[in-house]
Amino acid sequence: MSARRERVIVRRDVEVVCVPDGTPAELTAGTLVQITQALGASFTLLVEGQLMRLAGADADAIGKPVPTAPVLEQAEGPEGVRAQVWQALKTCYDPEIPVDIVELGLVYACDVLPIDGTGDFRVSIEMTLTAPGCGMGDLLVEEIHEKLLALPRVTHVDLDFVFDPPWDRSRMSEAAMLSLGM
Repeated sequence: MSARRERVIVRRDVEVVCVPDGTPAELTAGTLVQITQALGASFTLLVEGQLMRLAGADADAIGKPVPTAPVLEQAEGPEGVRAQVWQALKTCYDPEIPVDIVELGLVYACDVLPIDGTGDFRVSIEMTLTAPGCGMGDLLVEEIHEKLLALPRVTHVDLDFVFDPPWDRSRMSEAAMLSLGM
């Protein structure tokens, strides 16, 4: 999904989250907004100089279809599940930066561990944020949990934020740097 700098009018009152502090807010019907990013499962809107994140489930409020998750077949073994986990993580975006959290280098570790005798898996992730005080952390945690728990055979997700070593631009992939013009 991609929509750069499209102006739309909000069709119904809708809850949003202010970026970067994570403060909840409400947009009222009739408000003119600019879609600055439509990636992953959410939209980033510019409203009177303030960035706001709109959940994909509320896409109808701006006249867009609700993003749908791909249907995945059950993966074979830990390596197959690990590949699906990485694909799911690549659909999670920082609302201010049009690059996924994997390419940004925010994911430091990802372990896929079998749960004894069940055929299910626990995913354990260590990641960071671009800044320790980022208010979007809780939203990213929710999004990651939602997407990973929707994967076949993933029944537990542990996500820990770490800030040592701190994130910096050197952690970004070459593709991320190119897409951001660096």
